[in-house]
Amino acid sequence: MAGHSKWANIKHRKAGQDAKRGKMFTKLIHELTVAAKEGGGDIDSNPRLRLALDKALSNNMKKDTIDKAIQRGSGQLEGQNFESVRYEGYGPNGIAIMIDCLTDNKQRTVAEVRHILSKNGGNLGTDGSVAYLFEKKGVFRLSNEHDEESILEIGLSNGAEEVETLEDGNIEITCTAEDFPQLNKAFEEQKITPLQNEISHIASLNVDLPLEGTQKTLNLIDALEDLDDVQQVYTNLNISDELMEQL
Repeated sequence: MAGHSKWANIKHRKAGQDAKRGKMFTKLIHELTVAAKEGGGDIDSNPRLRLALDKALSNNMKKDTIDKAIQRGSGQLEGQNFESVRYEGYGPNGIAIMIDCLTDNKQRTVAEVRHILSKNGGNLGTDGSVAYLFEKKGVFRLSNEHDEESILEIGLSNGAEEVETLEDGNIEITCTAEDFPQLNKAFEEQKITPLQNEISHIASLNVDLPLEGTQKTLNLIDALEDLDDVQQVYTNLNISDELMEQL
């Protein structure tokens, strides 16, 4: 999992920028709606919906707003018809880019994604052009306040593939996407609240770029994530500690 902790650093860096509350709430509502549409409105039998609910609650979304999004997705209320769509392409210097969207108008979304890519030194690829470079994984990041031995025991008993202590002392755990619900439930039962818990796509082989190329790629990621329809952007860019300090 080379470069995986750097992925966490990038996500941490983005957390502050995602404080644009209205836009973030819109994306969370879309995810709740589509999760309920695709897997039903019961959070106990729908891991994707449970994860979306956890994210919404952690961002202080009102219960009424959450309930209405789930009801729209499960057909109890009328609303826009959103669907999941993924775009693949390349950023500056050939960096692989995978973009997950939720949209009610695929023509609009693909046009916006293509425009952002071309404007920032990238281009849209065909289906499957970069997806093979990524693995779908469950990712947990836990505060260094927790006992590492206890975390290790819970992790290994519930499907964890890797447990790593990061440079900041926090603990990072990866597992398969299939084992994510079980591990997430195990932490809940032990009253352990992760700093991060999500299903992500992790690059199997990361690429290093010099400062200029790294900055261009991050600018592209920023622009893509600013689109309302874009939920997640994945890349195989690796950022060294030295570059992270300069950035």
